[in-house]
Amino acid sequence: MEKAVIRLRMSAHDAHYGGDLVDGARMLGLFGDVATELLIRLDGDEGLFVAYDCVEFKAPVYAGDYIEAHGLITKIGNTSRQMEFHAYKVIRGHIDPASPSAAEVLEEPILVTYARGTCVTPKDKQRIPRESQ
Repeated sequence: MEKAVIRLRMSAHDAHYGGDLVDGARMLGLFGDVATELLIRLDGDEGLFVAYDCVEFKAPVYAGDYIEAHGLITKIGNTSRQMEFHAYKVIRGHIDPASPSAAEVLEEPILVTYARGTCVTPKDKQRIPRESQ
């Protein structure tokens, strides 16, 4: 099955709550970007994200953290594509208030968000043929 990964740093602009806490919706935005790449790779079209059937926020994300978002197509239907997503904190920022630029690479990434969802690429938009159809 197709996989995609993106990594980026959460900025002060991403912080929504006190203490530089990043809104969980930011992780869903990353999953949307990963889903778009997966659909382009599979169908040659961006398709549409139609639903999440599970979203779990597992750990906080802060401005300065580096997040790696992974996506995997788990099932391909006629037009639907079921996907699974994981977001991991791979670098922790702001680890020392006395040294705001200090950060650490995490030995073990921390799962911060898990989700499952469904995307659709209408038949007339699918530009890459597959033998299974």
